[in-house]
Amino acid sequence: MAQKRVLMKGNEVIAEAALRAGCRNYFGYPITPQTEVMHYMAKKMVQIGGNFVQAESEVSAINMVYGAAAAGARVLTSSSSPGISLKQEGISYIAGAELPAVVVNIVRAGPGLGGIQPAQGDYFQATKGGGHGDYRNIVIAPASVQELYELTVEAFNLADKYRMCVMILGDGTLGQMMEPVAFRDVEPIEVYEKPWACTGRGERKEHNTVTSIYIDPDVLEAKNRELQDKYAVIEKDEVRYEAYGLEDAEIVITAFSTCSRISKNVIRQAAEMGIKVGMIRPITLWPFPSKIISDTAAMPNVKAFLDVELNAGQMIEDVRLAVNGQKPVYFHGRMGGNLPTQKEILDKIIEIHNGGNN
Repeated sequence: MAQKRVLMKGNEVIAEAALRAGCRNYFGYPITPQTEVMHYMAKKMVQIGGNFVQAESEVSAINMVYGAAAAGARVLTSSSSPGISLKQEGISYIAGAELPAVVVNIVRAGPGLGGIQPAQGDYFQATKGGGHGDYRNIVIAPASVQELYELTVEAFNLADKYRMCVMILGDGTLGQMMEPVAFRDVEPIEVYEKPWACTGRGERKEHNTVTSIYIDPDVLEAKNRELQDKYAVIEKDEVRYEAYGLEDAEIVITAFSTCSRISKNVIRQAAEMGIKVGMIRPITLWPFPSKIISDTAAMPNVKAFLDVELNAGQMIEDVRLAVNGQKPVYFHGRMGGNLPTQKEILDKIIEIHNGGNN
């Protein structure tokens, strides 16, 4: 049973969700627009006997995450785009050591120092592996404050289930906005045994060892194959998306997070003009919902796709791969922290409906 709804800021909801999911370890470094996650954790961890450390840098913070995860703890770090870049080496080490951890990126505009306004320019970094080596992170893109809560709890379950890093990819708008959120009385926490954790030898004959270094090429290749097999299972079992109005859609929008919220209003406006528009909203950016996009592209009523993002065009590459030439794919994006307006998206839909070029 859900409690009554509470008005909260997105960043604070992430922190509260992590605590409800059993996270008692937070390590981070302040950077706008995610700093409220740290503020909330700094206050709450003291009250519940957890561990909060404002590290000297993002590099230090992610290596503290490595240590806590190696001990079997549920652990969180959060940052924003430049800070996540600094964490990439540690994230790759976490992947190599197969450690469960949750990383939050409230994306700001870039490249470089950029600005604190919302953006989605970190899609490539999050979904293609921002660090070195052949590894993957599960990447989840909530579209509301309610989803920030529910999917953050789920992120910890997925991290433990697959022994890997799960990234919550939000943007400045989502992190800073306030919306009502209904918290559950009891969280659906999945408990997984962690016999690999470094918690002291106990009754074991040998110490547990957590590492990502394998000097023998054959041993390292075998380890990599194990990882790829795991990723294949995740691609099969953990794809999540929202499909909206596909049954008779002529044009299908692909968008995630804030852009999907703006696009839903446009779909209603287009319907009033007699243009049938649907939407596929990826909830997991990796694993990517390629099959539903491919199946939708094969529908005879669908004439084209419109990808809407807060970047120069990143997710569109995965959309085009999924569509595989079956239908044209158009793009509308804004950068620098600017949000696309409903009018801009509607004008693009009208252009496509009237035979515009991609």
